[in-house]
Amino acid sequence: MTPDAHLDPKPASPHTAQANAAAAAGLPLSDRRDYDDAKRGFIATLDDPVIRRADGFPVNDITSHDFVLSSDQAPESVHPSLWRHAQVNQNHGLFEVTDGIYQLRGIDLSNMTIIEGDEGIIVIDPLIYRETAAAGLALYRAHRGDRPVKALIYTHSHADHYGGSKAIVSRDDVDSGRAVVIAPEGFLYEAVAENIYAGTAMSRRAIYMYGPMIPAGPLGHVNAGLANTMANLGESTLVAPTDLITQTGETRTVDGVEMVFQMAPGTEAPAEMLIHFPKHRALCAAEDATHTLHNLYTLRGAQVRDAATWWKTLNETIQLFGADTDVIFAQHHWPRWGTDDIVAFLENQRDLYKYLHDQVLHLANKGETMLEIAEQLRLPDGIAGQWYNRDYYGSVNHNAKAVYQRYLGWYDSNPAHLHTLPPAEAGARYVDLAGGADAVIAKARASFDAGEYRWTAELLSHLVFADPGNREAVLLQADTLEQLGYQCENPTWRNEYLMGAQELRGGVKDLGSIVLATLDVLEAMPPEMIFDFMGIKLDGPRAAATAATIQWSMTDAADDAASTYALELRNGCLIYTPGKTLDEPGATVSSTKTALAAAAFGASSIDDAIANGSLAVTGDAAAVSALFGLMEDFPFWFPIVQP
Repeated sequence: MTPDAHLDPKPASPHTAQANAAAAAGLPLSDRRDYDDAKRGFIATLDDPVIRRADGFPVNDITSHDFVLSSDQAPESVHPSLWRHAQVNQNHGLFEVTDGIYQLRGIDLSNMTIIEGDEGIIVIDPLIYRETAAAGLALYRAHRGDRPVKALIYTHSHADHYGGSKAIVSRDDVDSGRAVVIAPEGFLYEAVAENIYAGTAMSRRAIYMYGPMIPAGPLGHVNAGLANTMANLGESTLVAPTDLITQTGETRTVDGVEMVFQMAPGTEAPAEMLIHFPKHRALCAAEDATHTLHNLYTLRGAQVRDAATWWKTLNETIQLFGADTDVIFAQHHWPRWGTDDIVAFLENQRDLYKYLHDQVLHLANKGETMLEIAEQLRLPDGIAGQWYNRDYYGSVNHNAKAVYQRYLGWYDSNPAHLHTLPPAEAGARYVDLAGGADAVIAKARASFDAGEYRWTAELLSHLVFADPGNREAVLLQADTLEQLGYQCENPTWRNEYLMGAQELRGGVKDLGSIVLATLDVLEAMPPEMIFDFMGIKLDGPRAAATAATIQWSMTDAADDAASTYALELRNGCLIYTPGKTLDEPGATVSSTKTALAAAAFGASSIDDAIANGSLAVTGDAAAVSALFGLMEDFPFWFPIVQP
């Protein structure tokens, strides 16, 4: 045994093996339709499966999950439904969807779709990074010719659908009119805001949800829900839209390709749209109809999505496009073909979100609480019996909690839960109540040996938070989370559990800073958003005793209304008022928006910015320095499964 053997993953326990075997017995694994559909239209894949940055760093290896193809029999450490889903997802390369429509799949977490026009191409959703988008476009051109890009379309505001934009079009392409960039109304604000306000916490939590640090294999990473692999640490870019779609029924014709748009805000993303191609009888469903129950609440953290809006949108989709569609494709997973099948698919996905919405509220109105509802809610066979409605990204359990939270919030109205103790303090008292750490470990080990892993995890969490230095408890908790992960059909749940086990065993690995706001994102941010983020970074208790007034003028504002801001530091808050002029500000600052953003995000020190003139200050420069000195940089690699 090596000295680090205690850090290695453990095999499935007999209880886990039995649970997964029982799950397999209840699944229609002989249904191979998805296997065939996922391969349909395959043309070619990348000659070199490893996509790299310019400096040689590997951004993605599209063959890293080929191990799932080794056997149709799922290993004991993987839920059989998840193993099947990962097998279907392990198709990568260029695919023909229908005449004139192609997709790049398996190159990143999302798909990139290409529509051929009279002379050039329309590209939909350019993946997460410039490197993966460039690899995908090169693969397409190698087999279909070097056609110019006439339009870039963003279906919605999530980063895996716009980050590779500069591999597709340049700013010069857009400024010269050679290409247009089309997006739904609100796209730019939502794309930027989601990555900024809670960006550090959300990005750290995403490492648990997607599992990029978990080694791929039957005892490790198997799938990320929307795809098997997710590119990491590439160059994220953003070319701002030039044409916004604002209402359902709007049309555009680009390079001879007619498109009809359906607005879908507040479904899977705050700004989202579907696209119908009448000539092709094809529907791009964006991310509103995929081969999974999607997230109403995403485990990385985000505002809860509205199941009612989602089902109504899909119902409208059926009425608008159902009879005129022969193929439906989304920006994840694989297409479906045949009008009747497509309508049934949309109806069943619609019913999925409707049932969740209505039955959660049905039970809530009978007095059931969030946890009680999530524990008992089951889908009817007509919905649950479809592979595309299974828990591969969202889950019935955590989506039920999301519906409850949207309407009723976190509090279940039991006063005992109104002001509970924080984990470390509560943990210490529970451990004392149980008779000490040794007693807790003994009880936990007995529960573990009995296969009662959910209870074991809850019990040990009290001890781990009360005494994070208790290595026996920490390692037993890691073993427990691991077995829970092995039993999960949902890959994001599996990743959460396995990442928790990995950090309990080996600690949090600080891999350096993560850039939340690239230059493209900064350029897209309105000044108000920058000032908001400055307020979020402000250490309120430390700032509470300080008062300051600053007049901030933007030298590159597009209009007078956005050119000046009155800033007031008071009561630990940074208040800003657009268009207001202070009578006697303590200091006046003139800068470009980029210079302001660089200072706010720490790309340049405030003193250097004042000294080199990028922030031109008159009056009390010390007050400006003091304001920025009260802001904190957020540590990225904070602990999650330990205090």
